[in-house]
Amino acid sequence: MAKKNIRLLGGKPLIAWAAEAARGSGVIDRLILSTEDEAVAEAARALNVEVPFMRPPELARDPAGVVEVALHALDMLEQANDFYDTLIIMLPTCPFRTAEDIKAAFDLFVQKDRPFLMSVAEYTHTPFSAYRLDGEDGLEPVFPEYLDRRSQTMPKAFRPNGAVHVLDVPRFRTAEDYVAQPLVGYVMPRERSIDIDTDADLREASFLLSERAAAPEQPVT
Repeated sequence: MAKKNIRLLGGKPLIAWAAEAARGSGVIDRLILSTEDEAVAEAARALNVEVPFMRPPELARDPAGVVEVALHALDMLEQANDFYDTLIIMLPTCPFRTAEDIKAAFDLFVQKDRPFLMSVAEYTHTPFSAYRLDGEDGLEPVFPEYLDRRSQTMPKAFRPNGAVHVLDVPRFRTAEDYVAQPLVGYVMPRERSIDIDTDADLREASFLLSERAAAPEQPVT
């Protein structure tokens, strides 16, 4: 989905959702956007988000990913004598994360004293009941050890949702992996964990937003 980080949801670009949650969390000292796209950079600057550098062309293409982009950002900051102990990564494609999610994830990172934290959501349908197709269109179980078990008795499984990663910078530089062990999981509900990667995802998010707006306010107790 082209320029998805500035696609509109509820009348504002996806990066605005991330920026507002980040600012409201109270745990982020400096908010920076990494991009190779000038249109995205201009949209960020309009939101008073810093864009102190642009990504090089090699990071604008696959297979460059979050690790390479984050390491490049740290390198550029350190070249300007800006050094940080903790890095929080927020993908704009998870717009329903809240300031409270970011704060709670950071607090859990501090409490557990582990170098890596990732936000996750529970799978709606257990992946342990999955099947795969062989070359002849035959089905075989991916996890045969769970074949005869009811879904309610299978282990809970969680997926990354892209909302929040909290990393110890020295350990991240050593591991060159943002999901290295020991890894803490911050669990978020499905309604705040939608990850927008396609037009269909954006339509689902818009629908959820309209439902939220139409829902009657709950009385404060």
